[in-house]
Amino acid sequence: MEDTRIEPPFAETDERALLTGFLDFHRGTLEWKCAGLTDEQLRTRSVGTANLTLLGMLRHMAEVERYWFREVWAATPFETEMFNRTDDPDEDWNDLEADTGEAALARLHQEIEAARKIVEAAADFDLIATRPNRVERVSARWILIHLVEEYARHNGHADLLREAIDGEVGE
Repeated sequence: MEDTRIEPPFAETDERALLTGFLDFHRGTLEWKCAGLTDEQLRTRSVGTANLTLLGMLRHMAEVERYWFREVWAATPFETEMFNRTDDPDEDWNDLEADTGEAALARLHQEIEAARKIVEAAADFDLIATRPNRVERVSARWILIHLVEEYARHNGHADLLREAIDGEVGE
């Protein structure tokens, strides 16, 4: 498992480079943890009673990227959710048989590219957005930090899953 991630800047950098650098590092970590696995391996559950899988994580993070960057930050509502074939609110984690790692990774890449364009177009991170159908208001800065946190949490899960699948380890 070759690690091709780029470390975020350590010093003498601005806020944009620091936040996007950490986000890209964590995006790369999830992809690294999924690299080289079969669809069956990506569907391997952490434990029999949990719905936590690497394929589910790829799907979930594509939906997270779409929601926070396109729907909240850019205020671009979508008629339907990314995963809406069933009435299961956790379909991104549960309805895995109809999906592949390749398709899930392609969706994630598409959402990451859309997110990068939104972030690059921002003059600064002082934008305040209101979450659809909610009252909470968040800054663009908060969204970036939240995405780093979301990836970091799931990357911890991904570490454990990957090691259980084939013994591969790495931070």
